[in-house]
Amino acid sequence: MALIPRDKEGEIVRLSKAEKWPPGTIANELGIHHSVVERVLGQQGLPVTRAQRPCIADPYVPFIRETLEKHPKLHASRIYQMVKERGYPGAEDHFRTIVARYRPAPFTEAFLRLRTLPGEQAQVDWGHFGSIEVDGGLRKLFAFVMVLAFSRKLFARFYLSSAMAGFLRGHVEAYEYFGGVARTNRYDNLKSAVLERVADAIRFHPTHLELAAHYCFEPKPCNVARGNEKGRVERAIGYLRTSFFAARPFRSVEDLNLQLDRWMAEVSDQRKCPEDKRRTVAEVFAEEQPRLLGLPDNPFPADERNEVRAGKTPYVRFDRNDYSIPHTHVRKTLVVSASLDAVRVLDGTECLATHARCWGVGKQIEAPSHIQDLIDYKQRAREHRGMDQLHHVSPSCKAFLCKVAERGGNLGFTVAKLLRHLDAFGAEALDAALREAVERDSAHLGAVRQLLDQHRHQHAQPPPLSVPVSDDPRVRAQRVHTHNLSTYDRIARSSDHGDDTE
Repeated sequence: MALIPRDKEGEIVRLSKAEKWPPGTIANELGIHHSVVERVLGQQGLPVTRAQRPCIADPYVPFIRETLEKHPKLHASRIYQMVKERGYPGAEDHFRTIVARYRPAPFTEAFLRLRTLPGEQAQVDWGHFGSIEVDGGLRKLFAFVMVLAFSRKLFARFYLSSAMAGFLRGHVEAYEYFGGVARTNRYDNLKSAVLERVADAIRFHPTHLELAAHYCFEPKPCNVARGNEKGRVERAIGYLRTSFFAARPFRSVEDLNLQLDRWMAEVSDQRKCPEDKRRTVAEVFAEEQPRLLGLPDNPFPADERNEVRAGKTPYVRFDRNDYSIPHTHVRKTLVVSASLDAVRVLDGTECLATHARCWGVGKQIEAPSHIQDLIDYKQRAREHRGMDQLHHVSPSCKAFLCKVAERGGNLGFTVAKLLRHLDAFGAEALDAALREAVERDSAHLGAVRQLLDQHRHQHAQPPPLSVPVSDDPRVRAQRVHTHNLSTYDRIARSSDHGDDTE
């Protein structure tokens, strides 16, 4: 709004009343905008008559008025399409100004100031404070806020999730901070509190009802689209943004919450109470605190519990990270119970694993014992499979391995080497070498290899060649029993003898 000197305002009034000049002439004469002239004359109660030029929208004004009476919030773009279908030739930009001229003024609702008794009501809500970087990605940052309606005592706590576990934990910490519980809690219709609502029919979240029963408060959701009914917590979140969070550096969520505790005690509690400017919030809270309901003997369990399915690897996925479990519980449905600091994996009442909680993204959190147990199990399984294969093809294998064990040899390494000799020399030669090694009391791999080479030389056999075999365990597990080739020699001799007698 342009401001002009008092003497110029007087000149505008004089030219209009005494000289009967129109507003446009006065504006041109004094070098000011015509709207300034009209404003000055309107403030003096003088009629402002301005010649209205014909407008191409004039024939459509009755239709515009009628449409806006029925649909006062209808967008100008939709009304433009309607009049265009009826022949309006103008552009849409100017048409918006015409619609604004005839649109009814919006209804302005007045609100009563809500007053509560000490200890009567608390208001609860979440505030979203952007995202923070964690190891491996980004996580959203939320603030749980509870404010006592009478004293305006404020409690806040930052979390990396607004799920039910954080909702419950926020209540527990708030009640411990206040040293009591307000008789009613006012909420927005968030999913952690209200699962479903149709008009006045409300279906509360069952866990929320358990929380309310534990602390003996009454949950009261606001009416739909009535955020003013919890205006005190809305203002508290705004106060938290501007007075505490704005331009505040922090290293982690834990560090942020430590700074928040100091701010609540040194700044928030020391501000003037809006209901009584003579006292601080802390002083009014001292009056309200004895009126709060007492705390129960034990806090409500606020750990997050999720069912998870372990796959073929010894890990379960929880909150975008993988936590190790014993390999004996793969391919099972387990339960994860998580606090802010720890993650426990349960199978019924048995605790399988306990890990420090990781707030990063895409990490593997392992207990060294879980991985080592799996490695040991795999090694024993390979030894057992190898021994089983050797026992099937070589009767002398058992006695040989017993001798190796008696002298403290490495059975796993021995079995692996014998399997290679089995592939290279065959079952018959290996069994003969093992039997002779036991008879000579030379139960070690060097003696077996020497006996195998001697057997090869005695029978004028070529050096063994390694034959590539598929890695498919179904193929490698198959063992072929070799037969004595002298059978074929006898068949050949019989055939030759028959030719001589013909």
